[in-house]
Formats: sequence, C-alpha cells, structure tokens
Amino acid sequence: MSEPLLELAGFSFSIESRAILRDVSFRVADLERVAVIGPNGAGKTTLLKCVVRILRGGRGRIAVDGRPIEEYAQAELARRVAYVPQADARPVPFTVREFVGMARYPHLGPLAPSRPEDERAVARALEDTGTATLADRTMDTLSGGERQKCFLAAGLAQEARLLLLDEPTAFLDPAHKAEILGTLARVHGERGGAVLFVTHDVNEALARAGRVIALREGAVAFDGPGESLTADGTLRAVYAHDFAIGPHPRTGRAVVFP
Repeated sequence: MSEPLLELAGFSFSIESRAILRDVSFRVADLERVAVIGPNGAGKTTLLKCVVRILRGGRGRIAVDGRPIEEYAQAELARRVAYVPQADARPVPFTVREFVGMARYPHLGPLAPSRPEDERAVARALEDTGTATLADRTMDTLSGGERQKCFLAAGLAQEARLLLLDEPTAFLDPAHKAEILGTLARVHGERGGAVLFVTHDVNEALARAGRVIALREGAVAFDGPGESLTADGTLRAVYAHDFAIGPHPRTGRAVVFP
C-alpha cells in the first residue's frame, strides 16, 4: 500500500502552555478532498500551519510522503505541500504575475532567474483560476474575490501534490464563493493530488468534500463521509448547538440550517 500524502499520528501542539491541538491522528491519501470544520478556536488554522512548519514543535508525528516533516528542508517540503492562506487586505505591492511567480521559490536556487518551466507553471495557474486577464494588474487594485483567486493561483503554481487552504471562501459573496469552489473542484479533478481545506461553512464541507474532519477543543471529534456527519447528533456534539437538517431541493443531499 502506498504512503499517504499526509499523516498525523498522536500530534499535539500548545502555545504558552495552552493546548491547541490534542492527540490528532488522521491520514490524507492521494486524490482525496477533505474538509476540516469546527467551532472557533478548535485548532483548524493551527493544524494547517503545523503541517507547513509556520508553527514548529509539538508532540507526536506529522509525515509527508512517509517522511517526518522535520527531515525536510523548507524548500523541499514546499515542493510537496502548498499552503493558501486567507486573502486579507494587507498591501501586496506586486503585479498578479509577480505574486504568483513568487510561489515558484521551492523550485529555484537562491537568486536564480525564472526558467521556462516556471513561466509555464505560472501561466497554467493563471489560466486555471481565470486570473490571466489580471496578470498585469497590481494585487492592491483587486477585489476580495479576485485576490482570493490569485492566492489560489499561487498555490497551484507551486505544483505540490498536497494543497492546504485556510477558509478559501471567507468573506466572499455567493457568486465568488461558487466560483472559487468550482475552480478548486475542477483543478483538483484535472491535476490530481489531494486537497485539505478549512471552512466554517458546514454545507460547503458537505457539498464539496468527500470526507469531513471535525475538530472540537483541538481534538478530532469526527472523521468520515459527510452523510455520517449529519446523523446521530454528531453536529450538535461538535458545535454544542442545535441544527435542523433536511434534503437539498435539487440534489437531495443533506443541508444544514441553524
């Protein structure tokens, strides 16, 4: 059996003696699309940052392609795992093409010039995300939805087999949200690899992921198919909140209402 792209085994992480993640264990295989949900403060963003070593330390094991992440140089790890944060409003004084091109750093030596293969990877990422027409605009002139697509393009330009996304549709209107999620699903189908994305939208997780992991107080409270998440009071246990659950009028899939 092949190694999973990502494996966490008994992983715990604390900040200033406060436990953020508690004994987290799961695997992500090639071709999977996995959503991570949970209430505020459950450790979702911390989990992603630990995988890419933005946050270092912790107890237990995180492995990528069967190797502990401590054994990787940072650029080598970045060739295997791409991280797409939320596109916030901080100034980014680069054109879209320059910004996406920076994601090629794991494939280049220090101060090395861009190569034809890097240009092709950037062009493909821009085309895949529908941002090619924005390539010469500066990031600071874009709307929130456009910026988020450019952040996704940067993640794709990295050409990693594992793509981590932190709330890729946060603060977006319904049209931009559908566009981002549709792009992600299409690109994942075409490129393969695995996607692990954090979301606060339970319905987004149910509709867009083949598997859902729910965190509560830093621990895994659920790991399985979305249809099981809506059964037996699981959602109430995760969020300590009651939900109404019914079928979607078009698809028949379970939909969650407050």
